[in-house]
Amino acid sequence: MIGRALFASLIALHILGAPAAAAPEECNPKKGTLKLPASEPWAQKRLDIKNAWRLSKGAGVTVAVVDSGADYHPQVQISKIIDETHTGHRDCVGHGTAVSGIIGARHLAGVPFHGVAPDARIVMVKQSNKTEGDINKLIGGINDAVAAKAKVINVSVRASDHPGLRAAVQRALDQDIVVVAAAGNVTGPDDQDVPAYPAAYEGVLAVGAATPDGRRADSSNATTPVGVLGPGTDITAPWPGRAYMRGLQGTSFAAPYVAGTAALVRARFPKLTQEQVRRRIIATADGTAGAGTGAGMVNPVLAVTAVLPYEAANAPVVAEPPPAALPADAIAKVPPRDETAIGISMAVGAGAMMTIAVAGALALLIPLGRRRGWRAGRPS
Repeated sequence: MIGRALFASLIALHILGAPAAAAPEECNPKKGTLKLPASEPWAQKRLDIKNAWRLSKGAGVTVAVVDSGADYHPQVQISKIIDETHTGHRDCVGHGTAVSGIIGARHLAGVPFHGVAPDARIVMVKQSNKTEGDINKLIGGINDAVAAKAKVINVSVRASDHPGLRAAVQRALDQDIVVVAAAGNVTGPDDQDVPAYPAAYEGVLAVGAATPDGRRADSSNATTPVGVLGPGTDITAPWPGRAYMRGLQGTSFAAPYVAGTAALVRARFPKLTQEQVRRRIIATADGTAGAGTGAGMVNPVLAVTAVLPYEAANAPVVAEPPPAALPADAIAKVPPRDETAIGISMAVGAGAMMTIAVAGALALLIPLGRRRGWRAGRPS
């Protein structure tokens, strides 16, 4: 991260939380691992993502990732790649592959990692081929995402304020797109009072980085007006080479957890505006934990289930189609009462009971009479 003065003068932008990469022409990102621990990453468990899947997996929602490209990965299906850099689709940093995977990696049996919205459609807009980029390519990348009709845009980069960047973000908001951006990382004293853009623009859902206990990570920029936090320490994500990277840090990797949640909400409530989606995510977060934490850790389950007081009782929700009606003969009907048969049965039953009663009385009285010298009378 560069200092404030140089940052402002060059209008540079930086991919946040990315490990140092080799020269672009070599395109040799840091090597990942092919094996993951059997246990699920803490971020997935903390957000309880699979529970949210009962109502939404992000189907039908296009998420544009404005980043460093994307390499092939068995869990990450990129529907389209737009290359502002003219250097090819390959991810020479690893950053774009990781961010895309956090948003939409498919769930595979036996693999503990998965994305937030596995059914979302991911469009990669490559705006840089290294850890630093050109502000004009970032602006072009956001415009490309708008043209691709994205419903959510994730921007995990930090730049200075720029009229063209502000206009591109406003264009996206005007097109009813949820814009999610990283709040930026603090790497030195010059970063303490410098907000990150586009996260600091009004209408953008700015995301800070959280630790497993829900507090703001020390490196997360508190000057940017944060909306919510996302997991941003010790993160596991897909990586170039069909691998995974563990131990990732920064708001770069917190933002896609929130962008994935936005995809879940847009699929679940397709008629909500981008502003309503942003408000819903903020309203259902876990609660503030101090400066720079906004409304607290994002909560995907509440985001797709909560009934909010300021939304209509019949808020537009994707409903499952009603079940088909059963045929008339599917369930056997109870036959009508046969009153005649019931009357005969009752009469027969009563007669049998009387016969039993008389027989019982005779069995008791005859032996008693004989003991007293009683004999049946004879006819005279």
